Amino acid sequence: MTALALLPVALSLLLLAAHFLRVGAYPAVAALLCLIPLLALRRRWVPRVEQSVLWLGAAFWLYTILRFTAERLRFGQPWLRMALILGGVASFTALSSLVFRSNGLRAWYGRVAADGAVDGPPPAEPERGS
Repeated sequence: MTALALLPVALSLLLLAAHFLRVGAYPAVAALLCLIPLLALRRRWVPRVEQSVLWLGAAFWLYTILRFTAERLRFGQPWLRMALILGGVASFTALSSLVFRSNGLRAWYGRVAADGAVDGPPPAEPERGS
């Protein structure tokens, strides 16, 4: 179930990587692709990193909309459909960051739930010497 909940995040990262691949920004492609297996790491900092990247990605998509729209207007080409499609991609990327607010993923990453209860694995018991 956790993998299904993280599917929008992985898809958003793949879309961003594909865009950077199209423009030849190979280090960005590699960094984005490395973030996908990072989702399996059960650490408290992983959701923050992923959310930050997704928000930056959504902002980048908005920048891309503005840049492509200006270019299309300059050449007298239609721009509305392109802006709507990329706006949907930007919205999907931003909304993908909200999956980390679910109780299931809070438990997966060992974060504190909204009601104050500690989710996640219980702390390890210390070894007792004989």
